[in-house]
Amino acid sequence: MTALNPSAPCPCGFGDPYLKCCGPIHGGSTAPTAAQLMRSRYSAFAIGDEAYLLRTWHPGTRPRELELDGTTRWLRLIVEEAELGGPFDDTGYVTFSAIGRTPEGRFEQRERSRFAREHGNWFYVDGIEPPN
Repeated sequence: MTALNPSAPCPCGFGDPYLKCCGPIHGGSTAPTAAQLMRSRYSAFAIGDEAYLLRTWHPGTRPRELELDGTTRWLRLIVEEAELGGPFDDTGYVTFSAIGRTPEGRFEQRERSRFAREHGNWFYVDGIEPPN
């Protein structure tokens, strides 16, 4: 896992320091919305926090293990749309683009992620490639 200065800008791009943005959620605080969980998961990819990614993956779709590619650098997150996923919803959808770089060059991953809230906690369920 990559060490991140707590006062550095959060990798999710929301604009707050990591310590006030995704840091507390990575540390065990509950994400209040599906969009915030998605942002915290992006940040976890950026810093290589595999344990957090598995912990926030819905048990029905979670892989047994996860091995992140250490050569991938996540550069930017663009949240395009959030549907439902609020504090009184049990489902939510977030469409986003994540821009990264590998030794082979720049790439963009676009996804419409589905989230479920159970017992007050949001979980990533799955994602599809959204229509253009």
